[in-house]
Amino acid sequence: MLKVQDILISESEDFIVLNKPSGLLSIPDREGKEISLKVLLLEKYGSIFTVHRLDKDTSGAILFAKNETAHKYFSQQFEERFTRKIYNGLVLGKMEQQQGVIDQPIAEHYAQNGKMMTTSKGKPSVTEYEVLEQFRNYAWVQFNILTGRTHQIRVHMQHIGHPIACDELYGDNTSVLLSSFKKKFKLSKNEEEEKPILSRLALHAAALSVKDIDGTNLEFKAELPKDLKALLQQLRKWNH
Repeated sequence: MLKVQDILISESEDFIVLNKPSGLLSIPDREGKEISLKVLLLEKYGSIFTVHRLDKDTSGAILFAKNETAHKYFSQQFEERFTRKIYNGLVLGKMEQQQGVIDQPIAEHYAQNGKMMTTSKGKPSVTEYEVLEQFRNYAWVQFNILTGRTHQIRVHMQHIGHPIACDELYGDNTSVLLSSFKKKFKLSKNEEEEKPILSRLALHAAALSVKDIDGTNLEFKAELPKDLKALLQQLRKWNH
């Protein structure tokens, strides 16, 4: 069972910041059957307030407020775009431009429930990106989102033709396999089929900057999870 203490980044009397694992909901969904980070926090603290969310399969830094005053204060910062949210992600293909800005409005998809799309009728959405490492078939990219739309990075990267790796909604939903880029790959004798290096959305909320209630600037960094570290290690070894 996941313990809050194991994923704690920082805590005060007003907030708690955690390094959310991939595959865990930030807050309960409509069915309420799956465990969520908020429920774990409610069990520990009795009351907790949602300030922002991360997609279920995105890992990384997430902040919750511990009281109503803090909730109002931090929520306002997110709404007014005073926060800085840095993400890292693995995208498909070779990026022609090493850095750029994607300024494309986003709205709910007209036909597919739970999916978003770029459309002139959508809400303003801006993502800055910079390529940190370029591999043969993939690129490791840093994102700074200036707006907080649902699935923003995923939609914007699909829009420019470089979806996030292992994205079932906006990409090809293909797991990353070592055999796809290691030339002389062989299965070990006791394996019938290859185990993917990564089969979850390759997106991580790496850093979050906010102002504390007393006006102090705070920056929280979420360490990269083991699966993404292992993936990068293999790409650096075989995919140049």
